[in-house]
Amino acid sequence: MTLAKHIGALSVIGCALLASQAARADEPFVNPEWANSAWYIGAGIGQSRANIDNERLTRSLTANGAVLNSFKVDERDLAYKLFVGKQLNRYFAVEAGFFDLGKFGFDASTSQNGRLVGEAGFRGVNMDLVAQLPLSDRFSVLGRVGMNYAKASTHFRGNRLFAVTNPNPSERKLNAKAGLGLEFKFSEALALRGEVERYRVNDAVGNRGDVDMASVSLVYKLGRPAASRPAPVEPMPAPAPVAAAPAPVAPASAAPVAVSEKVSFAAEALFDFDKSVVKPEGKAALDDLLGKLQGMNTEVMVTVGHTDSVGTDAYNQKLSMRRAEAVKAYIVSKGVEAARVYTEGKGESQPVADNKTAEGRAKNRRVTVEVVGTRSVNQ
Repeated sequence: MTLAKHIGALSVIGCALLASQAARADEPFVNPEWANSAWYIGAGIGQSRANIDNERLTRSLTANGAVLNSFKVDERDLAYKLFVGKQLNRYFAVEAGFFDLGKFGFDASTSQNGRLVGEAGFRGVNMDLVAQLPLSDRFSVLGRVGMNYAKASTHFRGNRLFAVTNPNPSERKLNAKAGLGLEFKFSEALALRGEVERYRVNDAVGNRGDVDMASVSLVYKLGRPAASRPAPVEPMPAPAPVAAAPAPVAPASAAPVAVSEKVSFAAEALFDFDKSVVKPEGKAALDDLLGKLQGMNTEVMVTVGHTDSVGTDAYNQKLSMRRAEAVKAYIVSKGVEAARVYTEGKGESQPVADNKTAEGRAKNRRVTVEVVGTRSVNQ
């Protein structure tokens, strides 16, 4: 496959994935990480580098007293890979893939007009265990170990073929591979990976070496978790009924009754993904809450931010506090005294559901607003 075909095929895949995301641009981010047990596919392109055994080839070319005049090597080429994976849990996945590491060669000349040109190409399949450590809602560190089954196809030409035993050897071998990388999530479904991998290979003429591949990949998750809905605002209790009087009497006196309300909002109802700015839908939900508080003598309001367990404790603590502060700022902008509104950030320390499932994590990403005050009712 030519360079143009390589790039063209991967460009089509990339454009299709990006177009699908553009069509969903108006949908809220629901889950900062992929759902457990999710399948995904991907494609990557990059540059590979091989180590050619110059010393051994030089010995073969000069074995009969010839003098080596020049030895040129081509150790880099375009490489690509296609893969499919299964997310086992939040931290581990298994991947199976096909790879083409490109072709590498040398051109050697000796005294007496001797010449030997060689070229070797490597392609095959692999199976890896991939470990993923989230650094934030969007960034993760990747590590992988696995096995690759590669076919090495080698071709020699020139008038010094006696230096090799077979001009067109091939070899198939099972060897190890490993890699490190970073992943950035554009959305729930689409992510970008940058990786460096090392493939252990045999080159069909008795040599064993490594081919390194540095690549950039697009990863697309098959299927999406259902979008979570904002938690309904709990209605304020209705005023106590007034007993009917048998005859006209003086107006009943009003007595204050202590009222305490606690309302929970799903984080996606108030904020965009990984943000702490209240969006229009969130403002509407808070306006609805403040409307239900009309007639109440508010003494204290407490906004408390919570997160799921994705990311570090320190990051989640800061994110929960930023969101609690954003809710307070909006409430104060609507006329509530700032001195009466307190904020807390609980991070991931108080889950209300299991963080092992997408639905549980959605429930844990929330902001609660607790209101304590008095309301006058007729006695």
